[in-house]
Amino acid sequence: MAYITAGDPSLDATEKIVLAAAEAGADVIELGVPFSDPVADGPTIQRASERALRSGTTLGGVIDLARRIRAHTDVPLVLFSYFNPILQMGIEKFAAAASGAGADGVLVTDLTPEEAGEYRAAMHAHGLDTIFLAAPTSTDARLALIAECTSGFLYLISRTGVTGERTALPEDLPALARRVRRFTKLPLAVGFGISSPEHVSVLGGIADAAIVGSALVAEIEKAANPNAAASAVASRIRALKRAAREGISRRSAD
Repeated sequence: MAYITAGDPSLDATEKIVLAAAEAGADVIELGVPFSDPVADGPTIQRASERALRSGTTLGGVIDLARRIRAHTDVPLVLFSYFNPILQMGIEKFAAAASGAGADGVLVTDLTPEEAGEYRAAMHAHGLDTIFLAAPTSTDARLALIAECTSGFLYLISRTGVTGERTALPEDLPALARRVRRFTKLPLAVGFGISSPEHVSVLGGIADAAIVGSALVAEIEKAANPNAAASAVASRIRALKRAAREGISRRSAD
């Protein structure tokens, strides 16, 4: 799964990058809605959000971008946002617009299950999955609640802290994944700190999907222009996808 901050450096550039990512083998695209106070994100995605906001990106613009992308590819699209922009637009209006644009699901980073009743009802009424976050600090009781509120897939945060590239996966991640699986039969996707083919290979025996964000956003930040950004992201995804396939092949042989 590839996370891309929408509007960085522009919505037109994001369209090119997302289509290149899908062509390179990304199985799901998370379109990040830029927000002025991205408390769950590390420096790389914070800077991307700032660039996107400076370029004039809004939630409405991201929804329109999803519609444009959907005209060219059937890759699943998840809108990844903080709650404030959705609340400002109106929950029902957002759900209708996102569904009409071809989005498949929504992940709201700072919305807790206890406060998500109206949101979940509106999303499900419009055929959108509601994806919630589980963390290493989640208790068993909380994991049960998160699993009950989640559809599509469950997003497991690999470590405490914010997003960003890391050199190694947490040693306790396999045990954490096993604990989470006791509460859900949904696919388990792991994010935060996933950046290399080696990480993806390791995750192949732990989770159903690897979510890569900051590593891809960093490629966009370094690129000289949108075409170079699309090429760099595609190259990174092809390497990650090869690692995933090789991991599957090894496990099948075993």
